[in-house]
Amino acid sequence: MSESQINGQAARFATVLRAIPIFADLSAEDLQWLTSRMDEVSLQAGEVFARPGDPVDYLNVILEGEIQFERADAPGSPVFMATAGQVTGLLPFSRLTQIRGIGRAVRPSRMLRLHKQHFPELLQRMPQLGQRLVGLMSDRIREMTRIETQQEKLLALGKLSAGLAHELNNPAAAARRAAQTLMEAMENVRAASLKLLQHSFSEGQRSAMLQFEQEAMKQTASTEEQSSDPLDVSDREEAVTNWLERHNIDEPYKIAPLLADACVNPQKLDALTATTGENAIGYVLRRVAALITVYGLVREIDNSTRRISDLVTAIKRYSYMDQGSLQEVNLKEDLDNTLRIFAHRLKEGVTVIRDYDSQFPRVCAYGGELNQVWTNLIDNALDAMNGKGELRVRALRELDSAVVEIGDNGPGIPPEVQSRVFDPFFTTKKVGEGTGLGLDTAMRIVRKHHGSIELKSQPGDTRFRVRLPLKQPTTLPPGEGPHEESVQPASTGNEPSEP
Repeated sequence: MSESQINGQAARFATVLRAIPIFADLSAEDLQWLTSRMDEVSLQAGEVFARPGDPVDYLNVILEGEIQFERADAPGSPVFMATAGQVTGLLPFSRLTQIRGIGRAVRPSRMLRLHKQHFPELLQRMPQLGQRLVGLMSDRIREMTRIETQQEKLLALGKLSAGLAHELNNPAAAARRAAQTLMEAMENVRAASLKLLQHSFSEGQRSAMLQFEQEAMKQTASTEEQSSDPLDVSDREEAVTNWLERHNIDEPYKIAPLLADACVNPQKLDALTATTGENAIGYVLRRVAALITVYGLVREIDNSTRRISDLVTAIKRYSYMDQGSLQEVNLKEDLDNTLRIFAHRLKEGVTVIRDYDSQFPRVCAYGGELNQVWTNLIDNALDAMNGKGELRVRALRELDSAVVEIGDNGPGIPPEVQSRVFDPFFTTKKVGEGTGLGLDTAMRIVRKHHGSIELKSQPGDTRFRVRLPLKQPTTLPPGEGPHEESVQPASTGNEPSEP
């Protein structure tokens, strides 16, 4: 390319850059210097221009079109999009060295590139532009961190939703089955009652039957609340079945188990028969058995709906719904509510060991955010144990701090990677099984509460120890309100996945 062509191209680039606010007030000399060191890149729609592991060497200015960056472990899920007039790629003072995602053009695009070797001279010649680019990098880090944190929350929400759907489905299905069976049981009560109306009973006989029914209901409740010896119940059922067969009562196998559960024995049956007579005893016992069934179904519906209510209450407390953000929270209750939400995974072979200090104080905190910490730590522990082992949850007070310790007896975290577990995007899980943001999110939430989190791990004993002050400072640092993430460019020593 001739010198005149180069100068003409630089002039054309300068005209384009002048229309972009970040470059608009640069002098003609500065624009000439800048554009003469840039080259133009054109992209076709769908063309991939960056892959994971590629070096980051250029500052890019989008002239037209649109590009997007996607997660490497989830192609097709954009995390950042840039359109004409935006600056992407490497920025001065950035520590980004490699591409962490996939960059592609959404539609035909053009952009100007400036190699990083020109950064030192750019900062010397145009310090005001350097300041703008640093501010742009800071804004971009905040935005990317917000997006990634939101994605991590959505992933956690997805896991919890699946578990809650399972936990709610069981009692809901049980209540529905009980309600359907209840209609049949009520029909049996009605049929037996109609048969009994055909008999003329004295007041004494009616009182005896009522007393027998009440005693059966009372014994049924007592049997449900207290565990009975299965052998005793089996022997009693056999004795009742034999008695029913001797008295020529139809289908004794249907009512014998119910009467046995109500602690009915042959002696009680003989006494009732002596009062009501042989002709009526069959209908009396069928009515009693049907009433026992109704009673049991009503209790089942009550237990099922109570469990649903308890789960809803746990969810509400877990999320601190309808409550102020910064408040005194009971960490023991929050830990138990979090464990309740994980109940579907704890049933598979996990033993939960709780060790709570009886004098454990309340903590001034954002309860909903701290619950996200417990969720991430418990989820990691369950994954590490592969769903089988001991989950240890401990809460105690140390001086003016509350300490929560969550541990497991899994294989442990290798010593060579322990220092990196809180880094964004670092994960020890298989590809596609983790985002690497859970512990980073937990660390930021704990730091927001002016606390600390540390890891101790060896085979068979991994513990994450969270220390929180009992009281928060009166004034929180700027940007650390209840709905904002406290993110500074160098807060973790690692930048998010910059485009």
